[in-house]
Amino acid sequence: MWNPETWTTEALTQFLEQHWFVIVAAIIVIIIVIKVVKTVLKWLVIAAIALGLIVYSGYNIDDLTKVTNQAAAIAKDEVFKAMAGEAEQAEYTDHPDGSYTVKTPSLELSGFPNSGEVKVKLGGVTIGTWKLEGEIRDFVVKARAAARS
Repeated sequence: MWNPETWTTEALTQFLEQHWFVIVAAIIVIIIVIKVVKTVLKWLVIAAIALGLIVYSGYNIDDLTKVTNQAAAIAKDEVFKAMAGEAEQAEYTDHPDGSYTVKTPSLELSGFPNSGEVKVKLGGVTIGTWKLEGEIRDFVVKARAAARS
């Protein structure tokens, strides 16, 4: 189970003792992939290796789903914190293709008017495509209004 409270030094030591060869092999493969492959494929291979290690270590799909949901919630919290802290620095830009971008020092939202969705980047890393509603819609509307005034 994914329960960090049960991760004791003894448990981690036992896991490392039992699976050290697989971990070392995975690290070597990751290093080779990073050195050789120069595309997005590299990160897909690394993610597959990490997923394989997690599955091999005894976690199941429910555990991975919980971790994914927790990571998404944390990312959403970070985006909302960035929106709140950097609202005055937001720059709204209309593009010739009809799309728009709202940028702050650590956040970038881009989309098309009336599409109902925005692509979200935090610190240059794509977080995903989110629905344009609530706080996100308010942030875009305020940035647009500030740019046009």
